[in-house]
Amino acid sequence: MAMIGYEEGIIYDFNKTHEPIRKVQSGSTVTIQTYDCFQNQIQSPDTEVAAIDWDKINPATGPLYVEGAMPGDVLKVQIERIDIGQQGVMVVGPELGVMGHALTKMESKVVPITDEHVLFNDLRIPLNKMIGVIGVAPEGEGINCGTPGAHGGNMDNKMVTEGATLYFPVFAKGALFALGDLHAAMGDGEVSVSGVEVAGEVTVTLTVLKDVSLRHPMLENANAFTQIVSAPTLDEAAKTAATEMIERIVEKSALPVSEVTMLMSAIGQSEICQIVDPLMTARFVVPKWALEKICGSFFE
Repeated sequence: MAMIGYEEGIIYDFNKTHEPIRKVQSGSTVTIQTYDCFQNQIQSPDTEVAAIDWDKINPATGPLYVEGAMPGDVLKVQIERIDIGQQGVMVVGPELGVMGHALTKMESKVVPITDEHVLFNDLRIPLNKMIGVIGVAPEGEGINCGTPGAHGGNMDNKMVTEGATLYFPVFAKGALFALGDLHAAMGDGEVSVSGVEVAGEVTVTLTVLKDVSLRHPMLENANAFTQIVSAPTLDEAAKTAATEMIERIVEKSALPVSEVTMLMSAIGQSEICQIVDPLMTARFVVPKWALEKICGSFFE
């Protein structure tokens, strides 16, 4: 299994013009080392947050060229394992997150990570290790790693964790896959604009799927399929995620749109991923027990 270190190359935007740092075969399993979202610049409480290089934010390790991936295909990304460091960092400041209006200076908090918990003062927060930035090159202009979109990017979806499988629409030859911005813990919304940011390593299996198509990323885990959408407003993201899911189920099941819409109103869940990035991200979650009865798997 290949190990890919961040010293091999990082990107600050997803862009089809980037030269790949490595070529891998479809079906390959690789381990990718990542910086934290501040490129490991904040290592102690004494670091002056305002003085760090803010051009070095949300680096993603990559991109990787996946052999055989062509525009119109789907890249399947199975998240096998996430390993994180022994300390994380959180940041707040003016104009950042939902409380930026009430804050007058940049502040950081360095938190130890031990025994499967984040130590936040006297609180022991259980880990929910997840990947904030993950995706492929977009169709048009490059997109900053801090911004989510149809290509993935900074979706900050806490479901992007060990055991999950992501499906990305491919827009560029080779897909040009990259990831970064790991979190030791993060709640839905990421309201401060940072989770518990942490460096680490992610093991993924990358597989090209032919004869299937997507407009936005999807996620699969043991219990559900999830449609993920980013848009200028949370309303638009949530409605588009639900619409995309309903249209896919109609296509796969041959049930009328009226019945699928009623069913999704009964069992589907509209949920928030994040509300603090340049685009908002929402997800629509449907349990597998229902999908298996009416249409089977989306990607077989």
